[in-house]
Amino acid sequence: MGNPFRKTRQFYQETVVELKKTVWPTRSELRNSTLIVIVTMLLLGAFTALADFSVYSWVQMLTKLVSM
Repeated sequence: MGNPFRKTRQFYQETVVELKKTVWPTRSELRNSTLIVIVTMLLLGAFTALADFSVYSWVQMLTKLVSM
């Protein structure tokens, strides 16, 4: 069984090395990505609302037809 402190130190050192390799987005890249996410969420929300309303209308119409 190895020394747990050595493994912890090694993990920390490897984490620091990997974080130094990361490339953070610029302000304009971040703004553009955020805008894309917001627009996509709005479109997805509109689609979901439209699909929900459509299914609700069909179920209501079928229910009226069956209850006649």
